[in-house]
Amino acid sequence: MFRRIKYLSELPALQQNKRCACPPHELKGTSRPLRHSAGRYPRMAGLMVFLSCASMQAVRAEPVYPGVGRHATAREIQAWDIDVRSDFKGLPKGAGTVLQGQQVWDAKCAACHGTFGELTQMSAPIVGGTTTEDVRLGKVAALSNPNTVLRSAIMKVPTLSTLWDYLYRAMPWNAPKSMSVDETYAVTAYILNLAEIVPDDFRLSDQNIKEIQERMPNRYGMTREHGLSTAKGRPDVTSTDCIKNCADKNATVRATISVGALNSHGDLSAQNRSFGPVRGLPTAKKQ
Repeated sequence: MFRRIKYLSELPALQQNKRCACPPHELKGTSRPLRHSAGRYPRMAGLMVFLSCASMQAVRAEPVYPGVGRHATAREIQAWDIDVRSDFKGLPKGAGTVLQGQQVWDAKCAACHGTFGELTQMSAPIVGGTTTEDVRLGKVAALSNPNTVLRSAIMKVPTLSTLWDYLYRAMPWNAPKSMSVDETYAVTAYILNLAEIVPDDFRLSDQNIKEIQERMPNRYGMTREHGLSTAKGRPDVTSTDCIKNCADKNATVRATISVGALNSHGDLSAQNRSFGPVRGLPTAKKQ
């Protein structure tokens, strides 16, 4: 099936052949015969070249990491590629009304965030603390007041895409990514209505969401000209809470997890470090 090679000069031609088979025509070479370089067994030299060529082909056929992973399918990539940028690139087509959002909210969101997105034992407030002047100017005045206690999500978030994206990928807490695109538009519209940004009969969609971005109360509130650890040469922490020798202070529980949300993500205490300030709340059983 494979003829015996005679000259060493035939090796490159054999290595270039995809099947390692000798070409039908006679190979020409001027190198010295194999009978000296291969000892007294020139046929054995031909067999060795054939086996070497076959092993090279086998190496080329194997993946870089054999048995590890595979290429993701287009459908799998699409399921994860759901982020929405601040310029709304990646936003899927869809729509939802305030009324539809209220129905989804009551069914999937109110248990943790309250009927009207107010402060609860489970979470910080979603809405509140903004004014019509904030909507007009695009910067929440209350955030500049150190005496402001209430700091809702709608006060701080500058981009509507952030709110939409977070709802779609992470809510509800016990079943993330379970809301449809239209449900996400509807819940976003309901939150905007609670914040008095859109009217009761409003319908939010991919066609008008950019217009509503221009009504976000803190759309100009995100800047790069500020200090994270200092502000005007002074620490930006002005809290009066005890930070030293606090053993004599009475500790109070300010937040709890509702019974319906327990064990939704396993036991949080077992997922945190066993040392340091954050130990994790035991959520695998009733508190």
